[in-house]
Amino acid sequence: MIAMLVFDVDGCLSDGRISYTSEGEEIKSFSVKDGLAISSWVRMGGKAAIITGRESKIVARRAKELGITHLHQGAKDKAQTLARILEEEKLEWNNVAVLGDDLNDAAMLKKAGWSFTPKDGAKQIRPLVDTVLTCKGGEGAAREMIEMILEKEDRAGEFEALWL
Repeated sequence: MIAMLVFDVDGCLSDGRISYTSEGEEIKSFSVKDGLAISSWVRMGGKAAIITGRESKIVARRAKELGITHLHQGAKDKAQTLARILEEEKLEWNNVAVLGDDLNDAAMLKKAGWSFTPKDGAKQIRPLVDTVLTCKGGEGAAREMIEMILEKEDRAGEFEALWL
């Protein structure tokens, strides 16, 4: 059973583009559909983590909005970071689903119980994952991942019951 969801940010929760204002402020866009699914997962008692190689105030804000308790920015070794989280949460690798899109996600994707990449994930990552999603990063990939997990574990009704 999947107990924790782990997300990369750029290319997974966002479309991978980074924009800057003339003042140097970073701008990212996130899908509200992904956000609803992630926050619902947390409301259902699931755990969630963001592990990203970059650092951004915007990501910290988004994690807080969604109720994500494990936020690790500037991660050089994502698999090692995730291993520490799993130890803290007393979970095994087979209890984790990971959404990653590029080479720096490979090690944690290979160890995860269920690994996913968005439709536009790097070509080198696709053969390493269990599921290549039909949605692109930042355009519903996280929502699609969560819905697949809930359907496989016969929990889709629990998700819908939060809102219907």
